[in-house]
Amino acid sequence: MVSVTETENFAELTGSDTTPHSMAAEQAVLGALLYDNEVYHRISNIVDEKHFYNPVHQRIYETAARLIESGKLADAIVLKNRFSQDETLIDIGGEQYLAELLLAAPTGAASVEYAKMIFDLAMRRELIRLGGDISSGASDPENELEALEQISDAESKLFNLAEIGSIQGGFESFNEAMIKSIEMASAAYSRDGGLSGISSGLIDMDRQLGGLHRSDLVILAGRPSMGKTSLATNIAFHIAKKFREEKTDTGVSKAADGGRVGFFSLEMSSEQLATRIIAEQSGVPSHKIRRGDINATEYHHIRDSAEDISNIPLYIDDTGGLSIGKLAARARRLKRMSGLDLIVVDYLQLLTGGKALKSSDGRVQEVSAITQGLKALAKELDIPVLALAQLSRQVEQRDDKRPQLSDLRESGSIEQDADVVMFVFREEYYKARSEPSEGTAEHDTWMQEMEQLHGKAEVIVGKQRHGPIGTIKLSFDANITKFGNLAQDDRYDDFAH
Repeated sequence: MVSVTETENFAELTGSDTTPHSMAAEQAVLGALLYDNEVYHRISNIVDEKHFYNPVHQRIYETAARLIESGKLADAIVLKNRFSQDETLIDIGGEQYLAELLLAAPTGAASVEYAKMIFDLAMRRELIRLGGDISSGASDPENELEALEQISDAESKLFNLAEIGSIQGGFESFNEAMIKSIEMASAAYSRDGGLSGISSGLIDMDRQLGGLHRSDLVILAGRPSMGKTSLATNIAFHIAKKFREEKTDTGVSKAADGGRVGFFSLEMSSEQLATRIIAEQSGVPSHKIRRGDINATEYHHIRDSAEDISNIPLYIDDTGGLSIGKLAARARRLKRMSGLDLIVVDYLQLLTGGKALKSSDGRVQEVSAITQGLKALAKELDIPVLALAQLSRQVEQRDDKRPQLSDLRESGSIEQDADVVMFVFREEYYKARSEPSEGTAEHDTWMQEMEQLHGKAEVIVGKQRHGPIGTIKLSFDANITKFGNLAQDDRYDDFAH
């Protein structure tokens, strides 16, 4: 084993300072790795070369890792040849130093604990560096960012540090990306229904989309009274109600089913949303709940439903006029404190771009910044973001009022940034407003058409990066604002709910 004295002497040679690090821990991990290459597979998911403090240790670990991953031996003899001309290694002992690393080798189990120590110290160094950047930015008189914007930026970097162990971005090899893709496909194959994303609770929607996918920005658009808020609420509630937690091998908590949902309601209050959900669950119309026009039986249904769903992980923020920066900061905070698997934003055009965008920049540029921010947030938190959007009035001018991509307000940026664009359409709504005079043949035809359209809705998938576009048929109960599966010819008998 390398003694404490030798470690101190080594630190002096490499420029010892008060920066958090442990040469002894780094030596122990490298020694264990050179002694037994199997150690690499135990620690590679904990540390990589950038977490080592000493540059020579970084190069030793990187070289050994590259050899092991290519199926070759990485021991002191092999590394001796690789580093025979390395002046820095020669300065600290050369071949003798590699031998000392072997003597410092702990047991395989202990090497994992040393690796965790190295990682923790690396994170402390990143915190110190980040703190310095924050301090410099705040004290720089030429910094044009306002204090709240600087706080949001700092919070974003701190969140990244907490989530992935590094605030540094970088390239990912195709092999790493391919492994993630195969894992996603395996999860979909093993899951009933073949979903690779989070189930919306609506069978045909899940079949069309494969669920809601991580890092996707999903736009759900429609004209007023089409039911886009109701549909988003139904999906959010289903996901939160189905939430089931499990622990990974590393002790990290994740959603085994369903998920934790953050609902940003910029138009409706949290009380109104809760009333809709209680109406959906109890079967008592929301307008009766609001007026208190209920009997004893209905009251018990409401109370029982409220008790059943009181602890679901659905978090509602009904602050109006949020900027995209503040929304992102609150979402990061929620994920850090309680976990987060889906964000719902109702609705996109009620967000602001923040003070960084001047009013002279125009609303199109502001919406572009908002959609880019939502897409970036979906990728940063690695969760789907479901954002509602209002359609322009030009829909009302056409005979066929089914919406299309060009009907999106400021459609260019929304269409470009979204991974999925869906439109809610209820022909019943428009047909009901074109009633002919009673007693006419046209009125009889109208009645027949209304009967066929009653309680039916469509979700039109106008864009999807992962699959085909198409139309999803759903049921809709206006009394309790609930969308549901539209059963046809028992075609769902083989589909797991």
